[in-house]
Amino acid sequence: MARVPFIDPAGHPELAPLVARISGARRGRLINVYRALLNSPPLAETWFEHLNAVRWKTTLSGRLREIVIIRIGHLGKVPYIIKQHVPKLAEAEGLTAAECAALVDWQPSAEFDEIERTVLAYTDAVTRDLAADDATFDAVARHFDDTAIVELTVLIGTYNMHARVMNALQLDLEQD
Repeated sequence: MARVPFIDPAGHPELAPLVARISGARRGRLINVYRALLNSPPLAETWFEHLNAVRWKTTLSGRLREIVIIRIGHLGKVPYIIKQHVPKLAEAEGLTAAECAALVDWQPSAEFDEIERTVLAYTDAVTRDLAADDATFDAVARHFDDTAIVELTVLIGTYNMHARVMNALQLDLEQD
């Protein structure tokens, strides 16, 4: 059970423009994370804008983005993130069910190429240790330019924030 109430937009007509923007970009639904965040409309709005930029306005491939997001969902033990991304969003970006399952413990898996494995190591380091050692960072830098490194790092940081907020507020999974 969520620790804060989910805002029912029907009882808050002042939120209608923001709710329309958010639900319009989320397959026509106002998902639970936003229903919780609407307890603070300015934060809901900035969260929405930031997340859209991180997910849709970078040079990173959708496949790589989904690999990072799902891995963070597993590292943070956040079923909400995993359920939101697997299978629909992940499959839309080319991830198979086997690849999604392998993200629980990617190191022994043969599912990922060299670049993906480098990104997964970086994701693990930044998530678990809050930073990456020079060897891990240098491996990322061999594959990505400065723009992509910043985008990747912000993606990791954003979804770690996402994970922490969802876990702390104990957000309920969406009802299908």
